[in-house]
Amino acid sequence: MNKIVGGLVALCVTAMPFLANAEDVKIGAKGFTENILAGEITQQYLASKGIGATLTSGLGSNVVRQGLVSGQMDLYWEYTGPALVNYHKTPGIPRAQMLAKLNELDAPNGIEWLDSSDVNDTYALAVRRETAKAKGLRTTSDLAAAVSRGEKITFGCNAEFYGRKDGLMPMQEAYGFSFPRADIVRMDSGLVYQALRDGQVDVGLVFSTDGRIPAFDFVLLEDDRQYHIAQVMTPVATKAALEAHPQLKPLLKDISSRLNEEVMANLNAQVDVEKKTIPEVASEFLKSSGLVN
Repeated sequence: MNKIVGGLVALCVTAMPFLANAEDVKIGAKGFTENILAGEITQQYLASKGIGATLTSGLGSNVVRQGLVSGQMDLYWEYTGPALVNYHKTPGIPRAQMLAKLNELDAPNGIEWLDSSDVNDTYALAVRRETAKAKGLRTTSDLAAAVSRGEKITFGCNAEFYGRKDGLMPMQEAYGFSFPRADIVRMDSGLVYQALRDGQVDVGLVFSTDGRIPAFDFVLLEDDRQYHIAQVMTPVATKAALEAHPQLKPLLKDISSRLNEEVMANLNAQVDVEKKTIPEVASEFLKSSGLVN
């Protein structure tokens, strides 16, 4: 391998290259609007404080997680409940105890979970307002009853939810119903909203803080059996990065303390509905929240 001038190092997570100055903070982000926004906000804010940072976005959950565990990445924004279920096989932890449990479980990995935001971006089931009225759907139990009595209801979701351990099949078991296989349409998460709006599906799996929910006048079904676990958006960093950059922890707290579900839904809508760029929305948020001048 040729020597890389200027202290650049090549990093690789499952064959994906990352290039950054050795002293730069390496930030990862998953492949959906909210998580990329959080990463972009972080990168811009650190830069405003004189901390070099690079952002690699569009990564799968397992890729970005393994990047952190291996030390090839310094930080990213993760979600509490899914992390407990998918990375630690530890379901059933109450929301109030999740952060402490995650720090306990990730201590051997050299990873620290920092101050959480007030964004609980959990999975939710959405329907068009007219569908909710026509079929009498207010709760997921109402949906289960309608499917069980033979009503034709198509469901759109992403492939990950279809197969994951806290996904579709366990949800159906919890509510005592089952969509016929022919009535389940798997698609990219972002396409679910359009398919639901256009009537291609009757029920869609959405993220509760997505800005397209109010923009498209969707109704969220109440999760009356509280199946969906809390997914509180939280910055996660390696202990090595926190030691190398003592400013990181308070700076990340600056960001997380200003994010709640209403704020996040508005930021998401600016990207997904108003079609602003993610860097533009991140910059405007930092200014409006008083984090930068």
